[in-house]
Formats: sequence, structure tokens, C-alpha cells
Amino acid sequence: MNRTLVRATWVVRIVVALILLQTLFFKFTAAPESVYIFETVGMEPWGRIGSGIAELIAGVLLLIPVNRYAALGAVLSVGVISGAVFFHLTSLGIEIQGDGGQLFGMALAVLVGALFVSFVHRAALLEWFSKGEPRSVSARNPA
Repeated sequence: MNRTLVRATWVVRIVVALILLQTLFFKFTAAPESVYIFETVGMEPWGRIGSGIAELIAGVLLLIPVNRYAALGAVLSVGVISGAVFFHLTSLGIEIQGDGGQLFGMALAVLVGALFVSFVHRAALLEWFSKGEPRSVSARNPA
């Protein structure tokens, strides 16, 4: 991978992680806006807390300087944020409580960024998911 792509990937990883991690305060403190969102989609409080935990894991994985962990964090980010985009488009709307679409815009930025990181690190993803079950020592060296 060339230097420019490595740098671009790191910038995107950091931006996606920062967006994911900055929302945790609102989710974990039950901020009124966060509670409103998850009540509207019928997933309060378990959806708010569960998505917060998933976003925390994804954000941390994106910041680990090992491509396979970043790739896993990106895939987890795509999964979590796809749900957010889905609910924005079906039941929440683009604008929530007068935010001018800011939450939807951040969700789209995370989605695009995480897809980019997933694509760039697709070889690491293939390696990660192609590994079989760990074998015991005796299974590797049958007597």
C-alpha cells in the first residue's frame, strides 16, 4: 500500500472513530435526544446501550494500528451505522429535533468512511474470516 493511501486510511479511521466515540457520552448518560431517538424506534434502553457498546468496540478497533483489527472495526461500524441510516430513512427522518440533519450526516460519514476502510483492508478481512477453527497440537501432528 502506498504512503498516500496509508495516510488517507488513517485519517478516515480516526474521523470515523471520533464520530462513533463522541456519541457515547449521549448514549451512556441517557441524554434526552438519545432517549427520544431510541424511544421513537422502540429500542429504549437496550438499543441505546447495545449500540453504544458496539460503537465503543468499533471505535477502539479502528484505532488499533493493526490492519486486521481496523478492518474488523470498520465492518462492525458498517453494521451498526447501517441500522442508524435505516431508521433515519424509515421512522426518524433526516432531521431530528431541529438538528438540521447533523446526526444523519454524521451517520452517512461513518458509513462511507467505514466502507472505505473495509475496502482498503479487504485482504485483512478475507484473512480474518477465512481462518478455520483452531486445531489442537495433536490434530496438527497426528501420531
